[in-house]
Amino acid sequence: MTRVGLVLGAGGVVGQAYHAGVLAVLEHDFGFDPRSADLIVGTSAGSITGTLLRLGVRAEDLAAWTVKAPLSGDGDLLRQIADTEIPELAPFRPVELLRLPMRLPAVGMVQRALTRPWRFRPLAAAMALAAPGRRDITEQLAALRELERPGWPEDPLWICAVHRHDGRRVVFGRPGTAAPPIHLAVAASCAVPGYFAPVEINGHTYVDGGAHSPTNAALLRGGGFDLAIVVAPMSGPAGRSLSVYAAARRHSARLLRQEVRALEAAGIPTVVFTPGAAEQEVMGDDMMARHRLDEVIQQSFLAAGAHASRPEVGELIRSASAGG
Repeated sequence: MTRVGLVLGAGGVVGQAYHAGVLAVLEHDFGFDPRSADLIVGTSAGSITGTLLRLGVRAEDLAAWTVKAPLSGDGDLLRQIADTEIPELAPFRPVELLRLPMRLPAVGMVQRALTRPWRFRPLAAAMALAAPGRRDITEQLAALRELERPGWPEDPLWICAVHRHDGRRVVFGRPGTAAPPIHLAVAASCAVPGYFAPVEINGHTYVDGGAHSPTNAALLRGGGFDLAIVVAPMSGPAGRSLSVYAAARRHSARLLRQEVRALEAAGIPTVVFTPGAAEQEVMGDDMMARHRLDEVIQQSFLAAGAHASRPEVGELIRSASAGG
């Protein structure tokens, strides 16, 4: 049996569409069912996609549902929420977040920086210290709450968030870690600092897991995996642009390279999907925008198909399909 770890990265509403396009081509053209992954690691938007997969939603139905197209015969779960109204989101402008006031660090964050500097990420700490956003992420996830079942999904699902008190990463669903109601874990993972309000779980507050890493792919190390598939909407070449959005892509790409090196050093072959120039053009610079999701899915489907058709990539994916 081929053990496969599937990593679904951050990227907002647009990132979910990118996931849908990539996963649909893996399912449709290469016979790899993302639901069969031995572990799904989801961060922010990836936590939503990963949860839907663990609830039994097919990748092709994820794509169809996103653009309001007809669902397959297996799409009953999504039909339950097809008419659920999702509140519109204001544009996401990173420059505005940089202007927000920051609170003073708590004692726990200072202690962690001094005692474990090798694990301390200044950017994650800075984002945890950002003034709370005023939007309620749980309103956006009302449909997911309707689908929620008692307990955590049986098949392994790890959802990444950042503890606001000390800036450390928390992985909900990992053995030894709390498994709260899944819609709250997803909400915590999606709570973009300064844009959404932090999410409280059992007396602790959390913000977006992308503050630590937009992918958190290195979590697969030590899991005995034969293949890692990473879908990273926030990475990819940023060109020469000097915008904040381009800088975020460069940061994400740098962390992803480090994580891929760590996986390959552990003997885990890794297939990575990131948006190229054509996908980035249709994705735009507002990750909360919904008006071009059909174009994002179409472009990501085509680009992912071309990438997966490369002999060295396709062989790995087909081995996962045959072995899973």
